[in-house]
Amino acid sequence: MIWNTLQLALREIRRNLLRSFLTILGIVIGVAAVITMVTLGNGATKSISDQVSSLGSNLLMVRPGQRMGPGGSAGAPMFKIADVQAIAAQVSGVKAVAPETRKSASVVVGSRNWSTVATGGTRDYFTAAGWTLSSGRIFTEAEERGGKAVCVIGSTIQRELFGGGDPLGEMMRVADFSCQVIGVLASKGQSAFGSDQDDVVIMPIRTVQRRLTGNQDVRTILVSADDGVSTDTVKARVEKLLRERRKIGENEDDNFNVLDTKQIA
Repeated sequence: MIWNTLQLALREIRRNLLRSFLTILGIVIGVAAVITMVTLGNGATKSISDQVSSLGSNLLMVRPGQRMGPGGSAGAPMFKIADVQAIAAQVSGVKAVAPETRKSASVVVGSRNWSTVATGGTRDYFTAAGWTLSSGRIFTEAEERGGKAVCVIGSTIQRELFGGGDPLGEMMRVADFSCQVIGVLASKGQSAFGSDQDDVVIMPIRTVQRRLTGNQDVRTILVSADDGVSTDTVKARVEKLLRERRKIGENEDDNFNVLDTKQIA
């Protein structure tokens, strides 16, 4: 029975070679298209996940204002270093808490200049933001407390100002003051928002506040949760603490927002 069926099928295929060829071609193209789309989709998903992970592990980003983006912090009081210290001391399940403040600045080495973002942070900033070094070191506690003019640069700055050469120990002018390059960050590439994460200069936050921003404001607080601790739990604890510190009434809306990087994914 099966043999007769096979013979009949082969005979029909020989009689209609063109139709059989087109049918097989359609099947092959269809299967190949499905495999290609699934592969591209998985690749894109992994790429975005890697970009989000590059922001930091189990990371919460706390900012003043009710929403993210331009104008979102209008009228809302900025954070201070005391808020960062309170979160570190009173919120459990936290690996690292770090302040962040930023200021656009021109950086110059010799005849080369580049427009970038100068970021002020603490030693914990490197842990919270998931930064590692390719060479050199981060600033010491004494340099952090004293607001010393030292900086750690991204690979884009290294390429644009030092031609990819070794910048350690070299002096680099940031706006109207000079800082010594003490470290180079390992490359992160493009962020989930499309910006170049390696185009950065990181200095002690007191250095940026004194020499660039001229105030004691903290624009962002980075909170990295411990491994195995839910960021939702840490987020709720941070929100509760900040509502108390900012004296927000029970029926009043928050004047800050907490973004979990999982939301970006």
